[in-house]
Amino acid sequence: MDLLLDPTIWASFLTLTLMEIVLGIDNVIFVSIVANRLPESQRALGRTIGLVGALVMRIALLFAITWLIGLTAVAFSVLGQDVSWRDLILMAGGVFLLTKATLEIHKSVEGEEESAGPGSVAAAGFGVVVAQIMALDLVFSVDSILTAIGMVEHVEVMVAAVMVSIGVMILAAGPIAEFIHRHPTAKMLALSFLLLIGVALVADGLHFHIPRGYLYAAIGFSVMVEVLNQLARRKHRKA
Repeated sequence: MDLLLDPTIWASFLTLTLMEIVLGIDNVIFVSIVANRLPESQRALGRTIGLVGALVMRIALLFAITWLIGLTAVAFSVLGQDVSWRDLILMAGGVFLLTKATLEIHKSVEGEEESAGPGSVAAAGFGVVVAQIMALDLVFSVDSILTAIGMVEHVEVMVAAVMVSIGVMILAAGPIAEFIHRHPTAKMLALSFLLLIGVALVADGLHFHIPRGYLYAAIGFSVMVEVLNQLARRKHRKA
């Protein structure tokens, strides 16, 4: 009860929630793209199950704080460079993201999705798509949760912030997925953004931190150009 009356707790909760939502933007984009590989009738269910599973994993990680903090401990050294389990997770996640985004770009450019026929969309498999959503969210969770632990002392506040951020992601994933499905150029832009995030994760794992502000500034400029392109196309169609 004392926590609810403490203004500093509310301030930390709001700050952490906002941070989790911002850090989850790239995750929402990935969820939207992967879920679009499912038949239309299963996309909403796939997104929801994947994100709910991600919520369970994040809460489990939060309650395993001592283990999570131990991830930053040195696991081994290579050529004088210390490597922790956190570094390995970040690098593995970055490589996975680079591979997945590259394959999606290849399919879009080569037109494999259209040429394979409508029945091939289900080939990805419902369980495979959900597993991919949960796996990548686990990678994104490690960095954000480590930051959360450094910001907030109370686990209850962390759990509440994570629950709210996942709820926002569930609500936002649908509209984002629909927009990406309607606009192929937006999908290509989103996949390019995922490539940037993959490079940033690998760099973090190699102890070479790329300020996220640079990445968001680049994608922000690209989004602005895409908005202008969409407006130009709409004006051209009306004409």
